[in-house]
Order: sequence, then structure tokens, then C-alpha cells
Amino acid sequence: MPADAHRTPTPYPIETGPLSGFSFVAEPLDRADALRDDPQALAALWPQARVLVIDAEGLCFADADGNLLAPTGEEIGGGPGSAIFLGLRGAVAWFAVSSDVIALEVPGRMELRQAAFQWAHADSTAFAQARALLHWQRSTRHCSVCGGKLDFHRAGYTGRCSQCRTEHYPRVDPAVIVAVSDGSRLLLGRQAAWPQHRYSVVAGFVEPGETLEQTVAREVMEETRVRVRSARYLGAQPWPFPGALMLGFEADAEADTPTVNGELEHARWFTADEVGASLRGEGTLLLSPALSIARALIEHWYRKMTA
Repeated sequence: MPADAHRTPTPYPIETGPLSGFSFVAEPLDRADALRDDPQALAALWPQARVLVIDAEGLCFADADGNLLAPTGEEIGGGPGSAIFLGLRGAVAWFAVSSDVIALEVPGRMELRQAAFQWAHADSTAFAQARALLHWQRSTRHCSVCGGKLDFHRAGYTGRCSQCRTEHYPRVDPAVIVAVSDGSRLLLGRQAAWPQHRYSVVAGFVEPGETLEQTVAREVMEETRVRVRSARYLGAQPWPFPGALMLGFEADAEADTPTVNGELEHARWFTADEVGASLRGEGTLLLSPALSIARALIEHWYRKMTA
């Protein structure tokens, strides 16, 4: 079957909800799932493919100016081998490989957060996908059932135990992140390790047996002792540090006095005037960086309050 038989005209053309501006979601590759089971088609695509090379620290190869350096398969040589097939951009395939399996000297390396600010959206989105998948492979060398060695199949998306044949799949950890309001103020907290005056919205991982809305209420109560009345989903962001999926919500809450228990250093209510001043670069309050869904949630709340 020819490679282009698997292509879709426009990959994933869906509405993304009221949030916008955050990284790792725009211009995704067409993941072309069917090609993962077609090694002949992948081999044919390899010579002209672009290859993201990522080291054990999660840094991607870059040129001397910090731009993406993604050699072609022909420049690397051989065939796809253990490379992870990320998908197609038009007729060009994109792969990811670990830097320890190829001999290639490059002038620079780029961290993903910085790439989100500096690179084209399509490139930083592909980098995020590649980083998460390679981290999963590096941290999943052995079977959790019997301890046997894993071999990776389906172009890198399935790990199969060499002993008990159990199959393992890329891990994604769902976490809620929520803009909590009492109707006129926004609840923000800070961690001790953050820069001075940095505050953000509340977030936490989903536990087994919970709905997302239940996680919102539990996490806000655990971290701030504020009671949530209702929650509404707004959008999501892949967060490959190393493999989370941030599920964004807005929530209505009681005007309780925030009380922290050690997970946060401090939490309090902020007015729209205080948030607006920070968004304009005024005052001392520092908000989450623009690449994050946390910032998008804060800006969404502010727009509603000042509409």
C-alpha cells in the first residue's frame, strides 16, 4: 500500500475550545497510525524523512543559532530501525531517535520550553511528542509483570515483554488544572521553589476511580481548603515533563479563606485589577509563562471578568 494511502487531508481539524495561546498543540503531525504496522512503507519514507534527535536530558539537537536541526534519514544513514515514527507533515515523514544510537556532532541543543518560544509551532509540537515518547521508552526497559526485557514494536509505540509477552503502551498521566473563582476573585497559589512573587492556578493528578470534576474538587480542597461548587472543562495541553496531560477547568467556589498544608507555600484570592496589572507587566505579581495552559486559564478568567 502506498504511504499516502494513510494520509488524511487535514490532521485533526477540531475546535479547541475557549482557551488559546499555549504551546504543544498547534499544527500537529498526521500520526498516520496505520503506517506503524507497515515497515516497508516507513523504510521507503526514511531517506527524505526529518529526524528529531533527543538526548537523555530531553534536549533536541539544534544549530548554532538555536534553530531546529533535524537531519534527513539519508543524512543519518541506514533505515528507521529503532526510530519512533511520529507522523507525516504533508508527504514527509517525521521520526525521533535517541542521541546515543547515532554518531552525529552538532553545535547546539535546545530545551523544550525554550523551543516553545523560539521555534515554529509545528516543530515545537513535534518535539513535545518526541520527548514524551522517548522518555517513556527510556524509563520502560523491563516488564512490570515479570521483569523481562521489553522490545519495542509498531514503530516505537508498543513494548512487548520478551518473556511473558505482555504488551505495554506509552504512559500518559492525566492532571487537572483549574481557575477557581468565588465570583469576583481568582484563587492562585505558589510553590516554595518558584521565583519570588510567582503564582499560578491549582493543579493535581487524577487518582484511580475519580471523575475529572471530582479531582478538581479534591485537589482544590486538599491544597487550599477552598470548597468547589461546580467545574467546567475548557481545554487540554500535552505537558511532556515527562508525560502529563493537563486538563483545564474553570470552577465556581465558596469564598473560603485559603489555607495551605505544605504542598503549596501560600495561596490567596486575587482581584481582577491585580491580575490585569500583572498581565500588563505592572506590579509585583508574576503569572505562569505564556506557553502554559495555566496562563491561558488565567487570561480566560480575566477576559470574562472584564467583558
